[in-house]
Amino acid sequence: MPDLNFKVSGVEPATRGMAPLLVFELEVTNAPADQQIQSATLQAQIQFECPKRTYNASEKEKLADLFGEPERWGQTLRNRLWTFASAALPSFSGKTTAKLPVPCSFDLNLAASKYLHAIEGGDVPLLFLFSGTVFYSAPDGRLQAQRISHEKECYWRMPGQTWRDLMDYHWPNSAWILLQRDIFERLNEFKRRNGLPTWEQTLDRLLAEADAHSAAKETMFNLML
Repeated sequence: MPDLNFKVSGVEPATRGMAPLLVFELEVTNAPADQQIQSATLQAQIQFECPKRTYNASEKEKLADLFGEPERWGQTLRNRLWTFASAALPSFSGKTTAKLPVPCSFDLNLAASKYLHAIEGGDVPLLFLFSGTVFYSAPDGRLQAQRISHEKECYWRMPGQTWRDLMDYHWPNSAWILLQRDIFERLNEFKRRNGLPTWEQTLDRLLAEADAHSAAKETMFNLML
């Protein structure tokens, strides 16, 4: 019976895609090596192995939304699900390669995007958990099907810059903010009322007014002392 094993050998951005996509390169081996595999369907659950790297002070600050204060990380720093992906294997015997495409998002309301955005350097430890079905030829020539063992997994460290480069390619010097519709309407009304041509100028005006208000309150407080 087939015994498939998996190894991630690399990753590259699909820069010609309409949406951000990372493509992982898989090496797949089967034992016995002379057995003919007709095809296979793969599903992969990809997790961040968050405890398997160190974090600088800036990264810890950005990750507070996910894991709380660093003093609590002994209890809260756990593996986090990134995404699910799938791929198809062609006919082969012994060894083959496959591409595992993973769509990416810059929506910072998503935990996965928050985590990747917080990583400033070094690698991102990844755990790949595989499942699926393999179709193979029995000794008498009949087509057989077998589930891939849920114990099949592999580890790989992805350079953190890979995700950042992909986001910069699709949205250079930009970031996403998802707003509730009523908040957006209020913001849009402020933009129209003040004749502001861009969202950057709108937010800059609001931040400047907030800073001025905070400075005025601090001055008033100091005068009352």
